Amino acid sequence: MIKKLSETVNQYFIGHEDVTENVIICLLAGGHVLLEDVPGVGKTTLAKTLSGALNLSFGRIQFTPDTLPSDVLGVSVLNMKTGEFEYREGAIMHQLILADEINRTSPKTQSALLEAMGEGFVTIDKERKKIPDPFMVIATQNPIEFLGTYPLPEAQMDRFMMRLSIGYPSSENEIKMTQNFLEGKSLDKVESVLDAEKLKEIKAEVEKVKTVEAVLQYANDIINLTRNEPGFVMGASPRAMLHLVRAAQAKAYMEGRDFVKPDDIKAVAINVLHHRLVLTYEAKIAKEDTDKVLKRLILKAKVPMI
Repeated sequence: MIKKLSETVNQYFIGHEDVTENVIICLLAGGHVLLEDVPGVGKTTLAKTLSGALNLSFGRIQFTPDTLPSDVLGVSVLNMKTGEFEYREGAIMHQLILADEINRTSPKTQSALLEAMGEGFVTIDKERKKIPDPFMVIATQNPIEFLGTYPLPEAQMDRFMMRLSIGYPSSENEIKMTQNFLEGKSLDKVESVLDAEKLKEIKAEVEKVKTVEAVLQYANDIINLTRNEPGFVMGASPRAMLHLVRAAQAKAYMEGRDFVKPDDIKAVAINVLHHRLVLTYEAKIAKEDTDKVLKRLILKAKVPMI
């Protein structure tokens, strides 16, 4: 079913199978994704196609400087007939959320997502309300335009399991995409492959994928190397360790295994870690790159024999 899900998404989101795989890894691992790329490369298409293929309720939040936390979370309004306050749902009360151009809104509104992303609840007038399960946020931001934007703080970046970049398609794939457009291949016609209940069953199976202590130690060695790297302002957090292992479990599951190999850790490490690490001023002057430094650190970690 996971293979069928990938194939269905790739019929509409053309030429980026690696991005599709990593988004599905985050979905199965219970994580959230930050898509950082220029406009028009398919970020919205990916989110809408995935929700259609999974038959999940879809909510889109188009962030602007005047977007308020209540627009995201919802608000209590007075019912004049009953004299009581009633909760009016915000866009967050869906199973798959597209948080479009998240860096265009104020930090106060950005932070409104934190509790929902971390705990699956929102608090309205001191009352906690549960978000539908399963729940996933796909946030997007444009790395080119900086005027009128509010960069995400490190604490919020750490909430995302992966940061991915899509890039431009090849000429062949771009032509195929245009043909689909001319033929009227609509996102409203995406075939449903799974539903919410089946997805929850699969996520429960992912959590049972075995991870032996030697593999956990390997993941922890990589985390500790980032903390001791002089080119980084700070190393990866304990949450990064949890996300790294859970993403590796999902990767192993997608490969048809019930145990995690060191290669699974290695395969997801850069996408899980690079947005959590900040280069020092000296490293930037030396024209270092976060991904290149990470690759060197991963090669330093001793691979266990299992």
